[in-house]
Formats: sequence, structure tokens, C-alpha cells
Amino acid sequence: MTASDPLPLDPIAEARRQWTERGWGEVADGMAAVTSLMRAQQIVLARVEAVLRPRRLTFARYELLMLLTFSRHGAMSMKRASSRLQVHPTSVTNAVDRLEAAGLVVRRAHPRDGRATLVELTPAGRTAAEDATTELNATVFAAPGLDPGRLGQLVEVLTELRRDAGDFEG
Repeated sequence: MTASDPLPLDPIAEARRQWTERGWGEVADGMAAVTSLMRAQQIVLARVEAVLRPRRLTFARYELLMLLTFSRHGAMSMKRASSRLQVHPTSVTNAVDRLEAAGLVVRRAHPRDGRATLVELTPAGRTAAEDATTELNATVFAAPGLDPGRLGQLVEVLTELRRDAGDFEG
């Protein structure tokens, strides 16, 4: 479904109406909120993937590249990357496998911990991250689909949801 062929009614509003009609009115707003978040995630992910797909990146791989870009030495342990990205270690391993095959990162033995493996950004990985970020900034982040004056409100609401879910302390 694209913006060129919008539906004649809001299906989430209709679902909310149906929820209420069936006696679930006390949770209708929660259902509408969750469903709206899920649909919004699909919309935003499609926009991000339109930038990343031609670069042979997924959002997960892009996030890992950016995490390494932001690190002091362009490298960190895979365990720490997993923690920072809030994903299972297997997901980091999969992303590193793909990025390594593309020449964007390399694995190195940790110099102080023989049990740990570092993932390190290559110059090509740094360039890929910078190029993708330039395009994402221009085509997605600069115009995410909301009034700029309301973006701060959205971030605050989502931060509250993430904090309450245990994403971070504070």
C-alpha cells in the first residue's frame, strides 16, 4: 500500500470501533496504540530499507557499522556490541558474518581477553556507514513524516515506553 492508493478509511480506527462494539472498549485504545506503532514501524522500515538495500545493508548491519563508527577505536567486543544494540549475540554474529564477507568489518582476537573477539570497522566499512548516513539523513531522518514541532513529543513518549520496558535505567 502506498501513499498513491490510500484506503477510504483508517483501518485502525475501524478496528478500535469494532473492539469497543464487541465489549473490549477498556482495551481499545491500547490495541489501537500497539497496532499504530506496528504499522508506523513498517512505514519507517520501508523508507530506511529503500536507502540501505541498494547498499546491500540491512538496518541491523547499518546499526552495527554505526556503533563501531561511534566507538573510540572503531572496534568493540561482540559481547559489548550485542549489549549496546540490545540484541541476542547470535544476531550480532550473523551481522558480523555478513559485514565481514562484504569487507566492511574484520574479526580480531581481543588483546586482553583471550575468550573475546573484537569486531573492527574497515576503511570500506567506515565509508559505507558514512555514505548510508548521508543519504538516510537527507531522505529519511530530515523528513520522518511528522510535523517537526511534534518530533520531540514522539521521542518522549517512545522513551517512556522503552524505559518502562527495561531498555535502560533512568
